[in-house]
Amino acid sequence: MSKHSRRDFLRTACLQTAALSGIATANWLFPSAARAQAPGERPERGDAVQVLNPRGRVPVSLIIDDSTCLVNLAHFGMPQFAQTFPERKDYQKPWKSWSREIPDSFVRKFGEWCAEQGVKGKYSIVPYPACVGWLDRYMPGWSERELRESVKLVRDLMTPNWDIHPEMVSHTRVIDTKTGRPYPDCSEKFMENWGWTDGKSVDELADYMSYALRILKNVDLACEGITTPGGFGNCVLAELAQATFQSCRDVYGTEIPHYFRHLFTDDQSVAPRVEYAAGLDGPNPECVVSIIGCTGDWFGGWDGDTPGDADRFITSDLSQGRMVDVIGRGEPAIMVCHWPGIYFNGREHGFQVLQEVVQRLHRRFDHLIWMKLGEISRYWAAKELTRITVGPDKVELNAPFAAPQYTVQVPWTSAAAVYVASGNSKQVLRLVGRISDLEAGTWCRTGGNATFCFDLEKGRSEIRTRSA
Repeated sequence: MSKHSRRDFLRTACLQTAALSGIATANWLFPSAARAQAPGERPERGDAVQVLNPRGRVPVSLIIDDSTCLVNLAHFGMPQFAQTFPERKDYQKPWKSWSREIPDSFVRKFGEWCAEQGVKGKYSIVPYPACVGWLDRYMPGWSERELRESVKLVRDLMTPNWDIHPEMVSHTRVIDTKTGRPYPDCSEKFMENWGWTDGKSVDELADYMSYALRILKNVDLACEGITTPGGFGNCVLAELAQATFQSCRDVYGTEIPHYFRHLFTDDQSVAPRVEYAAGLDGPNPECVVSIIGCTGDWFGGWDGDTPGDADRFITSDLSQGRMVDVIGRGEPAIMVCHWPGIYFNGREHGFQVLQEVVQRLHRRFDHLIWMKLGEISRYWAAKELTRITVGPDKVELNAPFAAPQYTVQVPWTSAAAVYVASGNSKQVLRLVGRISDLEAGTWCRTGGNATFCFDLEKGRSEIRTRSA
């Protein structure tokens, strides 16, 4: 794996349209810029209440980048990157010998295995992959039927467990949204992965992102968020967040848009960031959620030519590794990979690494909950933005967003029976013995606290108790 990567950036990148390399990942080099986005409104909340992870478990997820229908993005993207950076040795690879296609038979094999294991996450669909063809029109090299069936496979097999994101339009050349054609300039200023976004306004970014979203909408793929290709948006992070909100709302009417731009592999928090929250007490609350990955691509690289290592996620004795560290902190542990590396030109090396990692995680931990990025985003928005007031026998909640399996802990010691009331409905919660037994509609006693798990509805609700 190269030292630097396409999602990596150097300080000079924002100062002089500069250099990002590869596609895999590493740490941000100046975190103050990575936190440029504004959190927005927050409700007042006393120290007496704590919102836990859903069901008191640790969310885990898998981000798959550089995926699309049929096209192996590494095969078609590598020569375009080499044209932009002819001096870069890591782009002088034998791409002609690589698979031009990642077949639907592998998508089915992968998707079925993940469904059996409960694995969930995000699966990019690049709308105009490496300028080869359009998902909503035609894909030269494949028949119309093959393209149609490939999109249907994603819709039927993947979307129940995977969020679909555009990874902008081509993931290589910048497209003129007025003509649908790539700009003739192939310098880094006109490549999506590098400098094109520098200095762009919210409206300019939203126009480009909406263009990508509309292609996916044309083929009936629902999207609640976006993934940035390479260095897209590095120097305009505040604008990127707001453009994500604007484009997802405009094209899909998404209630809680989210985006994947950052990942950290050091000691920084990888908890989602709920940004630009506004109107929390009104009828139209707003926010956008930044999802943060916690690993590099240690599966098979962006090019399908870089062998991975399961031990970097979790060692064979289950005692160490990045996932062990993050799960131990209780933060969402979101792995990052690239589809060409999972397929690995037919050798499926990255897939085998993933299978080993998942097996180890399930052997080591019994308190994980696999979630899609949109599910994590919704929960974190409700976690941070719900107004909660605790009394001696009542907890009042005012939620701008609904969230399944909402889990709240309060210092009640004498509760004997508990129910949740919302509108005209009332649900009695069932007592369980431990936090690990929690599911929606239950509660448990934990020392000097009571912990409740229920499906939070939008608007006002109450948790009430009858004392023993």
